Amino acid sequence: MASLQASSSLLFSSSFSSKRINAAIPVPKLPKIRFTISKPKTRNLVQDLKLKEETNNATSNITIQPDQSFHQSNTSTVTAQLYAILEAVDDRVVMHDNIGEQRENWNNLLLNCINMITLTASTMAGVAATCVPGMPIMALKLSSAILFSAATVLSLVLNKLQPSQLTEEQRNASRLFRQLQRQLQTLLALRSPTEEDVKDAMEKVIALDRAYPLPLLGAMLEKFPEKYEPAVWWPSNKSQKAQMTSLAKGNNGWNEELEVEMREIIQVIKNKDLEDYKRLGNILLKTNKVLAISGPLLTGVAAFSSAFVGNGAWWGVMAASTGALASAVNSFGHGGQVGMVFEMYRNCGGFFKHFEESIRTTIEERDLEKRENGELFETKVALKLGRSLSQLREIAAKSASSRVNGTAIDEFASKLL
Repeated sequence: MASLQASSSLLFSSSFSSKRINAAIPVPKLPKIRFTISKPKTRNLVQDLKLKEETNNATSNITIQPDQSFHQSNTSTVTAQLYAILEAVDDRVVMHDNIGEQRENWNNLLLNCINMITLTASTMAGVAATCVPGMPIMALKLSSAILFSAATVLSLVLNKLQPSQLTEEQRNASRLFRQLQRQLQTLLALRSPTEEDVKDAMEKVIALDRAYPLPLLGAMLEKFPEKYEPAVWWPSNKSQKAQMTSLAKGNNGWNEELEVEMREIIQVIKNKDLEDYKRLGNILLKTNKVLAISGPLLTGVAAFSSAFVGNGAWWGVMAASTGALASAVNSFGHGGQVGMVFEMYRNCGGFFKHFEESIRTTIEERDLEKRENGELFETKVALKLGRSLSQLREIAAKSASSRVNGTAIDEFASKLL
């Protein structure tokens, strides 16, 4: 029995040792493979929800953004259009300046040529008249007649064109275009322009081009109209509006006394200043017509008389005297620049007419907020008339009292023109 237990224990120990020996045999190591277990991404999900919300907000903002970009692009387009008009106005200023200088040279050169030709022909006619009968005077007679005929043609051209009046037209056009240029520059400096500003500027440029044309043939203004008419260089079918927006509230600087004062100023301008320029303009127009007819007529008579020099003493006297008188008439008409003075009166009349219309349009506007500020407007009126504010109110009071008393006011509204 004891032997059996010993043998069994020996077998168990031997089998255990064999297992240990088998475990000690080296086995190659396999590569380690890591398996990651996905965890729920709660944080990333919250971020995704926030990102979607921001995307929706950005999308809603994008739906509003096109209107803003369209407004900005429209504003930039309007500004570019106004700058283009400003460049055209600047070009007009240079063109009118250059053409005005050219036409002033025409007046001086043509007048000097006509006077030299006329005086030379008169001298030749006088010399031919003093020659003894039988002497060859055909050359003197022929030369005198040709020179008088040339002076007649040149006088007709000079009187038809009236270069001094053309020069004054270009001078006034240049001044008005410069004024428009300053208005556009002020507008661009103060605020963003609108489409209405562009339209208004275009109409003003076209009206100035129509009032003071550059070409001569087919577009030249009539130099001898039937009667005096003030010049019109503003859009006649468009009501004038305030050039500056008012910052005041309430009555916008206007009251009943100021409106009455402006109405009295209109009456003084209409009854005194405009009427006086109308009277003087008609006198100058008649004078210029007489001078324009007399010059070519006298040189024509001198050309006819010079052809008969030598057939009698009076033909030579007539040729020489009418030639000298024609030279004097041309010098007075073109050297004295009667046409230029007539055009100046036309522009002065146009200034007062435009001034009257602007005041009337302003006070007839019922919405006070749409008017120009009353105090500013009164200051502008006083400056344009060459008066202080107290003098402006004084002339308005005189006009009101003279109307009540039934007497005519003895003072003009303007102290400048």
